[in-house]
Amino acid sequence: MENVKGPVVVTGASGYVGSWLVMKLLQYGYTVRATVRDPRDIRKTKPLLDLPGADERLTIWKADLSEDGSFDEAINGCTGVYHVATPMDFDSEDPENEVIKPTINGVLGIMKSCKKAGTVKRVIFTSSAGTVNVQEYQMPEYDESSWSDIDFIRRVKMTGWMYFVSKILAEKAAWDFAKENEIQFISIIPTLVVGPFITSTMPPSMITALSLITGNEAHYSILKQIQLVHLDDVCKAHIFLFENPEASGRYICSSYDTTIYDLARKIKDKYPQYAIPQKFEGIDDQIKPVHFSSKKLIDLGFKYQYTFEEMFDEGIRSCIEKNLIPRQTQERYYADDKLNLGCTKMTNDKLDLGGMKINSMDKIVRGHNEQVSVALQ
Repeated sequence: MENVKGPVVVTGASGYVGSWLVMKLLQYGYTVRATVRDPRDIRKTKPLLDLPGADERLTIWKADLSEDGSFDEAINGCTGVYHVATPMDFDSEDPENEVIKPTINGVLGIMKSCKKAGTVKRVIFTSSAGTVNVQEYQMPEYDESSWSDIDFIRRVKMTGWMYFVSKILAEKAAWDFAKENEIQFISIIPTLVVGPFITSTMPPSMITALSLITGNEAHYSILKQIQLVHLDDVCKAHIFLFENPEASGRYICSSYDTTIYDLARKIKDKYPQYAIPQKFEGIDDQIKPVHFSSKKLIDLGFKYQYTFEEMFDEGIRSCIEKNLIPRQTQERYYADDKLNLGCTKMTNDKLDLGGMKINSMDKIVRGHNEQVSVALQ
């Protein structure tokens, strides 16, 4: 096949970003080696194997970030590696050993496999907005020179703190290894990724993005001053940075800045079938958006294609099609004139999702918020 490119490796290929990236690479004519922890898990691999072009140009490889040398075979002979996977368990009882160290050791293991292969022209690392602006006081704007404050993160231990620490330390370790071993390494920094998906479960970033619909209060603080990007734009940016010979360093990938209040208004107006809270205890209603600058990526020639409305339209549609959120919710309970943000009133106090009846929206979300291996903000 004359126009076939690659082969390239995608780690975490069964995750939200990884699976969509595999699809885009196949569309772009690449031969893809997709790594997953368990190739026998049909629930994870079938969406990949069903993709157009998969029969001819996709192979599934077993690899685990926690095992030394696990990626050697998949990476051997490849021209590029997209390292998307990362351990993420917000409920870990031992985050240092279950999240932080495995993330650092995992990226270093992949870098060592790239060095050993000797054929890898460039490594694209999916970083996180959490490496940039997790600080005690927010600045009005951030660019690629900014790094989150690890001491602050460890002291406060906010939701997902171990994920932020792991991504910061892993990226810095990868940069050091790349410089010492003359490996072309580029990190892409997506903000909160929103959009459609081919995975069977709710992607963690969509849990956050749609938390105003599901009533998952634990994620409201993340939406306080949030930046968003469409999944398809993120994956196209990965490929753009791999292919562009002028690309180097870190690149923020973000197309929309907002606050939880603006987001709540937009979702309420666009989707009146959902009961969306408009007041949030402890969050100033006069807060301003924090801007993540994509100037470096845009100046290189990348163009974003999707609007805010398209992000949510397509993401909500995917969730409804997979019975992960209801088609509508009714009015929320009120008590003492205060809004109870965590309770949604439904017919007979139960929600029917394709025959599955449960008593709490929180159970829907919590059920998909366990350990996963994907890249997320």
